[in-house]
Amino acid sequence: MIVCPNCNHQNPDGAVQCEACYTPLPATTQCPNCGTTVQADASFCGQCGFNLKTPEPESQVATAVSSPVSESDPDRLPDLLTIDPLVSPDPLVEPPPPTSPEPVAEPMLLPPVPIAESTPVSSATQLQNQSGRLLHLQTNVVIELPQGLPVVHIGKPNDRIPPDIDVSGFPNSEIVSRIHADIRADGDAYYIEDVGSSNGTYINNVPLLLGNRHRLRPGDRIALGKGDKVSFLFQMS
Repeated sequence: MIVCPNCNHQNPDGAVQCEACYTPLPATTQCPNCGTTVQADASFCGQCGFNLKTPEPESQVATAVSSPVSESDPDRLPDLLTIDPLVSPDPLVEPPPPTSPEPVAEPMLLPPVPIAESTPVSSATQLQNQSGRLLHLQTNVVIELPQGLPVVHIGKPNDRIPPDIDVSGFPNSEIVSRIHADIRADGDAYYIEDVGSSNGTYINNVPLLLGNRHRLRPGDRIALGKGDKVSFLFQMS
């Protein structure tokens, strides 16, 4: 199905314009990994997460190596370098005859000095990964994204997929679907996608089409539903 970016009407695959509002529909193609229908300009497959923008391998360029061959006679070997003769070594000088050794005073033995044990210092540096959070713009409430979850579900309580971030307590939450959007964590990167909400998901006032993923960057404005009534600001901490 192709979702209309204007009215969210679900149109059959292959449709050129929306059946409800006659808005031109974006071009679609199939994911080469799972065969799901996705938009032609999508970066990731909404079904299996396959990267649709894999770069083509660069061509290898052969490097020619020139050989030192004479231009006049290719079979002629290059002339050898002339090596200077070795310098004759200096004559050996006999050492002087040994003399009687002078008496040497015995060294004084000092008590051993205790050495303080040093505490080993670990050179390993603890690296702290950045974590994401959402600032609710209507109430200034900060929601930390749960750590250790590959997928964070956003919505309201339901019997199918309980939300990891419950927005039912925020004002105007009636425009948010029970299963609205997902945020996926990949290392220090976060991606958001709409999972079939009724009123849509908007990134910086641009509708996020079903099946597309958007990589979140600090300062991105996320609106759940139309009218920017339930919106968040993505931040990194």
